[in-house]
Amino acid sequence: MAEWTAEDIPDQRGRTVVVTGANSGLGAQASRMLAAAGATVIMACRDPEKARDVADGEVRRLDLADLSSVRAFADGLDEVDVLINNAGVMAVPKATTADGFERHIGVNHLGPFTLTGLLIDRVRDRVVTVSSGLHVLGRIHDDLNWERRRYQRWLAYAQSKLANLLFAYELQRRLSSAGRSTISVAAHPGVSATEGQRRDTSLQGKILAGGRAQAPEMGALPIVYAATAPGVDGGSYIGPDGFAQRNGYPTVVRSSRRSRDTALAAELWARSERLTGLTYPL
Repeated sequence: MAEWTAEDIPDQRGRTVVVTGANSGLGAQASRMLAAAGATVIMACRDPEKARDVADGEVRRLDLADLSSVRAFADGLDEVDVLINNAGVMAVPKATTADGFERHIGVNHLGPFTLTGLLIDRVRDRVVTVSSGLHVLGRIHDDLNWERRRYQRWLAYAQSKLANLLFAYELQRRLSSAGRSTISVAAHPGVSATEGQRRDTSLQGKILAGGRAQAPEMGALPIVYAATAPGVDGGSYIGPDGFAQRNGYPTVVRSSRRSRDTALAAELWARSERLTGLTYPL
């Protein structure tokens, strides 16, 4: 496809978009782009004060590390056109969420899984779930919460990003089977100069980042493309068109074979419903 930029975002007037993690990094950039295109943006953040100056829009509190916060946020929301599951943590030290989940799998997967399930009947157009190129290193373990294994923060992150893709693809299958018009799309930003990457100065982090990072404005483009571009198919994965999907302009990209394992996706879905206590109405 031709180089797609912020100038190509379709007119978003009359549309409402929820962006999680909108106070900084990719979420902030996506919020600015969507607001500039006319969207009503609801910025869902753990610390609402940090999002007040990001873009014109409404700021609401959402802590994905606490499912009671997720439920409270969902209870106060009306119909929206797009839900962008962007918020997440990357390569943080071992810790648990308020519900006892390992922090990566809790914040990056089980929180968005719960939020999407609570809102799925109120999302008119599409759900966008943000993954990462590092999903290729991920494995979905029986020990999902790293209780019996030696903790490795980058592999914990990779597991959660693989879970994002398995979820996005399985959600599309279930939406299609239910005859819903809402679609599920995945996206990833490539290697972007976000706060999380700037904080990680370890050798391992630099090796995994792989060279110079592109600006957050470029990293946000695949997410905004997935959220707004006409003709995007449900079950698509949008990422940069450059070498190894590290940088460039939005295009449809391939994900790992493991991410497209339908049996693994169904198993993770069932485990996620058990862990969160949420059954999807599909």
